[in-house]
Amino acid sequence: MVAGLLLGPAPARAIQLSFGQQQMYSSVEAVPPTASQMMVCYGFVCRLRFFLYFSPAERGTLTSIMARGKASAADERRALQQAFVWFDHRVGREVGTNRRVARADFRNRDDDHNFDCYDTTRNAVSLLLVLREWGLLRHHTISDPIHRAKLLFGQTPHNTAVIKEKIGGKEWVVDMWTTKFGQVPDVMTAEKWMDEN
Repeated sequence: MVAGLLLGPAPARAIQLSFGQQQMYSSVEAVPPTASQMMVCYGFVCRLRFFLYFSPAERGTLTSIMARGKASAADERRALQQAFVWFDHRVGREVGTNRRVARADFRNRDDDHNFDCYDTTRNAVSLLLVLREWGLLRHHTISDPIHRAKLLFGQTPHNTAVIKEKIGGKEWVVDMWTTKFGQVPDVMTAEKWMDEN
């Protein structure tokens, strides 16, 4: 106990990451989440960063939201959508992304108040990892992000976070980039998402 007082608090325990998740963070020198905080990326390709430290009240709110998804995998996906709406409002207050638009890119000329798909993918994976760390994902695991780009067919490059049903193994995307501030993120099968534009 004396050593703890002299040396200060122990560093937060790192969350276990897959190789693909490690690469996602290391590619922009981003800090992976812990059980108590996550780094929020915005401004396109994580150019701007904000650390979100979860208060006990915020953890309670997210726990309550996710409790609505206990009954089934489909209910859990709907609860996740509401958790991401909460996240959007929480972060928007701090960094000004409450002005963000759907499918933001350089043509919007407002990078500092938007997420590109690289930002939303990192943010979604981070929040999912925090929820997993809190024991709030009952029906899904977190897969590596996926990418699509069929340029010859007019499909622009895009990536997103993926969850996988524990029973049956079906993969679903959680995609915030395609929706504007405060809207529920797209949640659809990865197979369908691969064919979207």
